Amino acid sequence: MVRKIIEINRDLCNGCGACAAACQEGAIGMVDGKAALLRDDYCDGLGNCLPVCPTGAIQFVEREAAPFDEAAVSRAAESSRPVSVAGGGSPCAGGCPGSRSQSLRHSGEAAVAPTDGPVSMLAQWPVQLKLLPVEAPFYQNARLLIAADCTAFSRADFHRRFMRNRITMIGCPKLDEGDYAEKLTEILRRNDIREVTIVRMEVPCCGGLQRAAETALRQSGKFIPWQVVTLGRDGNILEE
Repeated sequence: MVRKIIEINRDLCNGCGACAAACQEGAIGMVDGKAALLRDDYCDGLGNCLPVCPTGAIQFVEREAAPFDEAAVSRAAESSRPVSVAGGGSPCAGGCPGSRSQSLRHSGEAAVAPTDGPVSMLAQWPVQLKLLPVEAPFYQNARLLIAADCTAFSRADFHRRFMRNRITMIGCPKLDEGDYAEKLTEILRRNDIREVTIVRMEVPCCGGLQRAAETALRQSGKFIPWQVVTLGRDGNILEE
């Protein structure tokens, strides 16, 4: 049938993930760092994703497409298993938690309280910079931790020392495509951020993460207190 459905311009997409988080049906996911329409029959054509896109990469078109299947969406949402996408695509279609933002704790409490051992201090999901939305309730009045993804493996006390009472976002400029600066700038501009802590390793590739964060702080037009903490490969703090 010919119907109204979204179309995503990959050239304009900056990979922020805001549209995937806004799509309650799981029709949109992140593929190779860019937003993609994963299933026609999951798109209801209402366009909740349009207003959250910061680059105007999403528009409505009319084309031949499978009809919206509300029952299939409901079944996928109830299932904890990934949904297969015919002809390729992301294994996270149909409500993957990697593309849906949520707060995990409130009032400084630990996110996960196991029966034994240390508790997790993760305050929100997702944590990957490529998947985090540019706007979310957990950003309001938040202290941000922008960390190279290797850093948490270098220190046993990383949760308590750095993540406690902070919103955590991780990335690796050597492995991820694109520059984080644009997305970080939008996060700082659009939300009430109290302070920023950047944690990096001493290795040169981590300099890209630090530069992106510093660029975003300048371009945000706000005065936000910030600091950089550099860890050695043995986990010791070399500079802060």
